[in-house]
Amino acid sequence: MPVLETTTITRSQRLGWLGVIAVMLGIFSIVTTEILPIGLLTPMAGDFGVSPGRAGWLMTVPGLVAAVAAPVITVATARLDRRIMLCALMVLLATADFLAAAASEYWVELIARLMVGMTIGGFWSIGAGLAARLVPERWVVRATAVIFSAVPLGSVLGVPAGTFIGEHFGWRVPFVVLGVLTVALLAALLVVLPPLPPLQVTRLAVLRDLLRLRQTRIALVATCLIVTAHFGTYTYVTPFLRDVTGTHHISELLLVYGASGLVGNFLAGTTVARHLRATFITSASLIAAATLLLPVLGRSTAGATSLLVVWGIAYGAVPACSMTWFALAAPEAREAATVLFTSSFQATLSAGALLGGLVVDAITVSTTMVCGGLVALLTVLIVSGCVLNRR
Repeated sequence: MPVLETTTITRSQRLGWLGVIAVMLGIFSIVTTEILPIGLLTPMAGDFGVSPGRAGWLMTVPGLVAAVAAPVITVATARLDRRIMLCALMVLLATADFLAAAASEYWVELIARLMVGMTIGGFWSIGAGLAARLVPERWVVRATAVIFSAVPLGSVLGVPAGTFIGEHFGWRVPFVVLGVLTVALLAALLVVLPPLPPLQVTRLAVLRDLLRLRQTRIALVATCLIVTAHFGTYTYVTPFLRDVTGTHHISELLLVYGASGLVGNFLAGTTVARHLRATFITSASLIAAATLLLPVLGRSTAGATSLLVVWGIAYGAVPACSMTWFALAAPEAREAATVLFTSSFQATLSAGALLGGLVVDAITVSTTMVCGGLVALLTVLIVSGCVLNRR
């Protein structure tokens, strides 16, 4: 009997880790789909006959929808099995990918992006906090880091690979590939995830209570500022690299950025538990330095590459820092904390992409980089002030 019991536990733990990996890959597919237009912005804008700033709406729409969908979907489906919800959202994502590939008009593409936003809001809010239900308690922090590695992984593999495919076969093909991948991930989630009935029903009252906590409000402000700074600039990194740096090796440079993001995610996983604020401040400082210096040093390929490495390492730590801050503010309501994280992250992602697009169209893409750097500096000042005051 002891041998059988040990075997059962080992098999259960193995399935739990497979579940973690399946959720991570689901988020990888979502992240790649969401930010893929960054690498394909120029050909997509040309195909639909819109300006780069207006093409930036392809980044704005999913984030705005996700910001609303995160609380709405989570609350509306609070009593449904979370495994069923994750699988349903994968179906929605696959449909959005195939629709994006087939769109002949810009408004159809925007509808596909709206569907992506609904998937982001629901899947992130439900899936990002599942580690505690899939692996033993001693492995929860590591499993959470694995799930969040999907964010830099989307940058290191998803966007460069999608950009490479788009440059050689047309921008529509990467969305077809993502649609096929998402269908495969749907099958994986059905096989490896156990039934996940809701343990805590997330209600609007719970979300309101979280917003009354000082630490939650600090996390909210810090997240909104640094995400605005990042996506107000990174959304337009392809036009910058083409027009200012003068390079055509976009996919290779995005690969460098993404690989650096994986390093940043790993480093954050080793420091965020004990030095959360210090990690956040360091990350925001490096983002500020990279974006402020790009218009000066980014005119050469070597300079742009160096700054993209710094930027990637810095941003790789941001999702882990932000989510950890929200989770520590409300350890008794993990799903509700994840909802606030997802909603604030996606809302400001959209705001950053929109504001950056307005600056690109009205002034220059270099000015956008400077504006983003100043917002990142503001983040540093505010978070540092919270550390000093500790009120």
